[in-house]
Amino acid sequence: MLTVLTTVTLALMVVGMLVERGLTETRGEQPPAMDPATEKSLEHATSLSRAFRHAAEMATPSVVVVRSETKARRVGVERGPRGRGGENPFEGTPFEDFFEQMPEGRGSMMPPRSGVGSGVIVDPSGIVLTNNHVVEGADTVVIELSDGREFEAVAIKTDPDSDLAVVMLEGVNDLPAAQLGNSDEMAIGDWVIAIGNPFELETTVSAGIISGKGRELGSIRRAQFLQTDAAINPGNSGGPLVNLRGEVIGINTAIASSSGGYQGIGFAIPVNQAKWVSEQLIANGAVKRGYMGVTIAPLTNEVAEKLNSPTLKGVLVTQVLPDSPAAEAGVEELDVVVSFAGKPVDSPRTLQEVVERSSFDDTHDLGVIRDGKLLKLRVGVRSLPEQVAASSGSGRMRAPSGADAYYSADLGFAVRQPLPEEAEAMDGEGVVIDRVDPDGVAASAGLMPGLVVYKLGRTPVGSVEEFERAMEAQDPEEGVLLSLRTPRGNQIMVLEAP
Repeated sequence: MLTVLTTVTLALMVVGMLVERGLTETRGEQPPAMDPATEKSLEHATSLSRAFRHAAEMATPSVVVVRSETKARRVGVERGPRGRGGENPFEGTPFEDFFEQMPEGRGSMMPPRSGVGSGVIVDPSGIVLTNNHVVEGADTVVIELSDGREFEAVAIKTDPDSDLAVVMLEGVNDLPAAQLGNSDEMAIGDWVIAIGNPFELETTVSAGIISGKGRELGSIRRAQFLQTDAAINPGNSGGPLVNLRGEVIGINTAIASSSGGYQGIGFAIPVNQAKWVSEQLIANGAVKRGYMGVTIAPLTNEVAEKLNSPTLKGVLVTQVLPDSPAAEAGVEELDVVVSFAGKPVDSPRTLQEVVERSSFDDTHDLGVIRDGKLLKLRVGVRSLPEQVAASSGSGRMRAPSGADAYYSADLGFAVRQPLPEEAEAMDGEGVVIDRVDPDGVAASAGLMPGLVVYKLGRTPVGSVEEFERAMEAQDPEEGVLLSLRTPRGNQIMVLEAP
């Protein structure tokens, strides 16, 4: 019996040793050898992953949450129909006295509203860069840092034309400021990451590439955008677009979407533009832009052929304003501007951008093509006149000629009162188109300065005041019907705002 047990025990020990040996051999098996090409590709992918990780670690501490609050407001009822003229619409009726007793400003309450966006710290002393539309109209703005601290803004400086804003904090001097890069060095295909707070998901990072440069958005008049396929969603506005070095090269601003969410195309304001605007906002509280005094339009194939222009890379001058730097320099209508201060000009927005950033203290080289020949002129730049700068929103203004004018931001053109010599020829009928935004709805439809608008819808207009009243009764998104007098005769046109 003892012998049998001993034999069994020995057998079990042998089996255990064999099993353990088998497990040891299994554990010690080496995976199949990786071929050199696969191993090299994996190394590249790992290196790229480390680069993304480094960029996110560099930039994330400087990204903030921007919370805005707007108090409830009473929406007033102004006296007079649509607030025009203050006349009593019930005059001569039993309700005449009721109108006189109605308290001005009486109306319904607009409820409070709140919003959440993103921003990026650009100075340790408490300066945050974000979008104008993130903080516009807010009564209070609170900045939440990545470490959880919160500060209420003590000052907000905005530039609606570029959709940028600077938010200033107080009582801090050790904030983690972002490193700002050079957006001019970015090329199509370069890797980027977008950082922000989409849908209130704080410090979210998405990756993509630069998919386009020099893009224009009609709603923002003074910026050329970087286009990216890095995911940008509501809440990302104001956050940074970052290169693989962790440097901010753009401020995320808008998306192209039919649903309101990410669909593969986003837009960021180049950081070089943002730096220029923010420096002016900090120093002056407003942006001082250069002004040459011309209205311009894209150069088309047909116009280039008629003007014997040897190139399509240029901008057509459609009007030279009197007593402007351009007039003093000898610029003429139908000149084709091909360069300014040594920089090539290939679109109206490019010329606008380079002129507005130019110094006011000296003259600049201006290259124009006239009658098929290249001319070199010297032109000065002045500060953009207030009446022109103020025309970013619809309303009454002064034309450069001094005449009373009205500007429609939705449609992108301004009309003015006819000058005495024009009024005589027009027989008191109509207003004159004074300028046309090169990237606006009116320009796309072919409207040009000098044409006469004599009817808006079915309403005859003989003055700027009548034009303004008629515009107030229109909905630009449903289309505005214009009756025009042109050198070719009367023309009917419908302008529809996006």
